[in-house]
Amino acid sequence: MSDFLSAAYPALGQRLEKLQLAELPTPVECHDIVTTRGTRRIAVKRDDVSGPVYGGNKIRKLEYIFKRALDRHAGRVATFGAAGSNHALATAILAKSIGLQCACFLSHQKRTPKVPRTLNMHRHLGTEIIRYGGTIDHVPLLRKHLQHRQTWVVPLGGSSWLGAVGFVSAGLELAQQVRAGDMPCPDRIYIATGTMGSTAGLALGLAAAGLPTEIQAVTVVDERFGSAARLDRLVQKTAMMLNRIDPSFDAAMPEKIRLVWRGEFLAGGYAEFDEATGDAVAAAQDQMDLSLETTYTGKAMAAMLHDLQDPGYDGGFYLFWNTHNSRELPVTADRPATFDNIPEEFLRYYD
Repeated sequence: MSDFLSAAYPALGQRLEKLQLAELPTPVECHDIVTTRGTRRIAVKRDDVSGPVYGGNKIRKLEYIFKRALDRHAGRVATFGAAGSNHALATAILAKSIGLQCACFLSHQKRTPKVPRTLNMHRHLGTEIIRYGGTIDHVPLLRKHLQHRQTWVVPLGGSSWLGAVGFVSAGLELAQQVRAGDMPCPDRIYIATGTMGSTAGLALGLAAAGLPTEIQAVTVVDERFGSAARLDRLVQKTAMMLNRIDPSFDAAMPEKIRLVWRGEFLAGGYAEFDEATGDAVAAAQDQMDLSLETTYTGKAMAAMLHDLQDPGYDGGFYLFWNTHNSRELPVTADRPATFDNIPEEFLRYYD
């Protein structure tokens, strides 16, 4: 079974259809890891293998968003992100897999080793890349590339109430795995939190399933893009829409969630990282055979390792939700001989 939302709320399943893009449920694994204060038992939710071609957390959101786009007869999707955006790349890969063209409005970011490979994958896919952000006048740019082109706009990170529904289902999925005995019920879940759609949906899904789990929302963006107040608004909006579609989804569900906003692992901003993040990425590779990165998942792992080694650790069972893609891309990070659809402004990432 892959549609846990429909199983729990049949009326929602009938009125909120999705495409079958992800391979669900994603597995959970338990690991014993060595910390400075002893060995700890933890779990990992392997959303990094959520799709056969490209994994990570975005595919759950795009199943619902793309179904809506096709229902509205779109022939093309467009979205936003930074040059190395996982969301923009996932959108482009999955759009091509179902026959939709894709445009990505991309802004500059700090150089990281992953950006050249991401751009090369866009080149391979034929993504229409439009330079965005900075001092560019956005209104005429959007008008030029979106008007009269049968384009469905996917919000930054896929984080709308509809995108969040994919993670409401994910919370119900995890509850089913707990009931099946795949692992104990986690006391805490650590998840990298950018545009907040995954975290908002997961919090509602866990509450709907009756799990007492507390989410540690580890922010990886500054307050322009994510904050505790904005997360609360997205939770409220998602719950309101689900209740409007199916009154059996409790309108008071937001009051039942357990969530802690963690801002102390941002390490200076998006795509910045510090020693704690780097050490966490190394520990994940060495002790759990997980390939994380320093922009998102390394920060969430750093938060979990910090808490496991804290003198106040109470022996709780913690779960790390791996939102990173671990599927191998069919391109390298090498500077290509011809840049084709890669804008000249992005050639700096190959230097």
